[in-house]
Amino acid sequence: MVEESQSTSTQTLLTHRPSLVSKLQGCIDGALEALVVSGHFNSGDCNEVRLPIHTPSQQARCLLDHVRSKGESAAKVVLHYIEQKQQSGSQNQEKLTPPKDFLKYQKKLSSSVSAQSCFLSTYGGTSHMSLDDIYTEGELELAHDCADVHGPLGLEDIVGTVGTVNEEADTVLVSGEAGSGKSTLLQRLHLLWARGAALQDFLLLFPFSCRRLNSEQRELSVQELLFQHCCWPDREQEEIFQFILDHPHLILFTFDGLDELKQSFSDEHRLCCPTQRAPVHILLFNLIQGSLMKGVWKVVTSRPEAVGPLLKKHLRKEVSLKGFSPSGINCFVRKHHSDPTVAAKILESLQTNTALLGLCHCPVLCWIVSQCHKELLGCGEGSLQTITDVYVMILQHFLQHQSPLKSNMGLGWLQEHLTTVLRLGQLAFEGIGTTCYVFSCTDLETCGVTDKDICMGFLIQSKDMSSTHSKHYEFLHVTMQCFFAALYLVLSSNTDRSAIPKLFEPQDIRDTGLTSRCFGACLPSTDQQRQVLGGEATAAETPNLQITATFVSGLLSQRHRSLWLHCCPSALMEKKVKQVSRCLSKGMQKHFKSIPQPVAGEKKSMHAMPDFVWLIKCIYEMQESRIAKDAISKLEVDHLKLTYCNIGPVECTALAYVLQYLRNPVGLQLDNNSVGDVGVEQLLPCMHICNSLYLRNNNITDEGIRKLIAKGIQCDNFQKIALFNNKLTDACTQHFSHLLKTKQDFLSLRLGNNNITAEGAKQLAEGLRFNHSLQFLGLWGNKIGDAGAEALASALENSKTLVWLSLVGNGVGSAGASALANIIKNSTSLEEIWLTQNCITRTGVECLIRALEHNTRVKSIWLRNNDLSLEEVEEMTQRESRLIF
Repeated sequence: MVEESQSTSTQTLLTHRPSLVSKLQGCIDGALEALVVSGHFNSGDCNEVRLPIHTPSQQARCLLDHVRSKGESAAKVVLHYIEQKQQSGSQNQEKLTPPKDFLKYQKKLSSSVSAQSCFLSTYGGTSHMSLDDIYTEGELELAHDCADVHGPLGLEDIVGTVGTVNEEADTVLVSGEAGSGKSTLLQRLHLLWARGAALQDFLLLFPFSCRRLNSEQRELSVQELLFQHCCWPDREQEEIFQFILDHPHLILFTFDGLDELKQSFSDEHRLCCPTQRAPVHILLFNLIQGSLMKGVWKVVTSRPEAVGPLLKKHLRKEVSLKGFSPSGINCFVRKHHSDPTVAAKILESLQTNTALLGLCHCPVLCWIVSQCHKELLGCGEGSLQTITDVYVMILQHFLQHQSPLKSNMGLGWLQEHLTTVLRLGQLAFEGIGTTCYVFSCTDLETCGVTDKDICMGFLIQSKDMSSTHSKHYEFLHVTMQCFFAALYLVLSSNTDRSAIPKLFEPQDIRDTGLTSRCFGACLPSTDQQRQVLGGEATAAETPNLQITATFVSGLLSQRHRSLWLHCCPSALMEKKVKQVSRCLSKGMQKHFKSIPQPVAGEKKSMHAMPDFVWLIKCIYEMQESRIAKDAISKLEVDHLKLTYCNIGPVECTALAYVLQYLRNPVGLQLDNNSVGDVGVEQLLPCMHICNSLYLRNNNITDEGIRKLIAKGIQCDNFQKIALFNNKLTDACTQHFSHLLKTKQDFLSLRLGNNNITAEGAKQLAEGLRFNHSLQFLGLWGNKIGDAGAEALASALENSKTLVWLSLVGNGVGSAGASALANIIKNSTSLEEIWLTQNCITRTGVECLIRALEHNTRVKSIWLRNNDLSLEEVEEMTQRESRLIF
């Protein structure tokens, strides 16, 4: 214990290293002075730390390494110094006196960022919505498991030390699906910084939009990029830029929409000089990987599928934005409507249509549903089921609001505006093909887009931090552009007949070379065709083509074909329907053929890729059971694995719709996704075909379990469930108790790492007393204590089926171990008990040893990390080899 106490400060340097590095930046000289005065450092040590090639963060790390080598007393000195600096509140400002012109520039930049951020710019058309009035927080999670994180992340955690996986890197990735609120989140961060309400460790914040950087054709230096694309200094540019170079840790860059950049991330072209000119994407890639402006913090947003291993190795950490929680949906709708009666009606309508409620976890869809409240409330119950349904509703909403006097609620509303839809559709379609999301007036003229078309509200004027650019336009949201591209593919007679098949096989674009009548139509040169269609697809290309394909599937569904009757020849429409059906069937068969044969004695398993989930969503959008049955009929597996596939409520709805037609029962593994309670409810239609359900780490609460168990009891095949690391409490155990009493063929119940106490264990015990089938019971990482262990032992002591029991990390002491000994003594089936990380003493282990004398079937009892001395462990190991310490 003395030795452990003496190493406390040096251990702190290791365990809190990321935060200490952050705190030391800007006050290195002061820390070195304290170490010299205390006699721990000499001038040579100081010179090594102050090497000119080191950035401030590297100097801080070097200092900490030297301090650790000097021992405990040096560590205490530097920790005491940091604590003093924190108390004075000046750790980032030591000896820092920015020039007057810098302070003027800071004020100008703050004002500019504030002006650009105070209104919601991502969607909303011409009706200005104050960000303060409408902003609703989405769910933020670390992409990697972190033991130190408990509860949700806040905005400032994005640039905080929590979750750091590479402290040498300066780039944080915020990943999220299209429409999950990434741009709005950044906008909120910008506004809070400009007001002085957050991120005040950063003196300057430079915001960039990757879609707007696409239009920059010039080669620029970093200095030109900052000042020309964000905010122009009125004077002393060189002095201001030199201050930025000298204090990189006080500067923050944000890059929104890396997935929309025309070029895929590459580290081939290295650039180190901040004054050297280069194409903008080369500057961006070098900033991200730290070759340029090392020490400057960068926050980058992107869709997850656009971020490969090459980029991830340069990340400090990755944060996932999951969209709205159920309470977030409620909050957003109430903020969007000043009339509480209207908001209440919308929320009531969502509660009666869980498929639509699932869609609303995506903020952009929640906005559409809220915006179109009159159409929503006028629909029949359950009439909105798919993403396409929601976008058709917004299309109708916008078009009819331009001719309110006619108030044409019949099917002719589309025919009336067909030319507008086709012109906007062509613009969207050609933009998707060239990774273009910002359009010039020339682009609009080429597609025949008129001022009247613009006034419909689907296009908004593109904001830019610089006033030197001419007028540009973009669609309300990238998903809206994909929707119009899909409309063009469905309604136009001018697209090539191979357009739809190639849309469903994006990877084949580069193999076959897409010609002028399809997505290659709008490429201005052969060189650009090579860039976009050859080699590797751009980061944005495949995801947006897939979203477009999803909309094409929905638009060609039977439920929407009546809209197109007078807009497109029926024969052409039927041909397109058959094309989509063939593509979906062919795509699914490709996945099935890739399933490896099982190893002898193991079940046949399919680990689904993200494209599989996309195809499932396309099938769901078509809403035709025949297509779903045909697509899934040849899937013959025992286990379907969809872990880490970004499965949320929307995907659960689609999965259930398709998987319900499986011929044979399957184990469905959805671990490490974002299913939640709404997703659980969406899975219920396919519960009858699931013999086991794995939902580890999915933010499921007791309410989700209530609905799941109510359905599961009715399903003959349902025999196993795993719910490790969710948000379950004692309240869920009454439902599991009922399940155990009711289903006498239930085999496995795993509820590890939740919040179940002794009360919950007692409730479970009530069900276990009447159950004669359970083989596996896992309660690892809960808080059942001795009382809970005693209740379970009493219920299970005469079990003839229990094979495996885990009570790891539950605060079980010797009283609990003594009770569990009765199970060991009496059981004819038990093979393993896990009691690791508890507080069992010698007394409890003696009870277990005596019980083992009566049972030769038990193979092992795991007892590592309990309250036993090394001598006791050695002695008991010799007495009973089945005890594992």
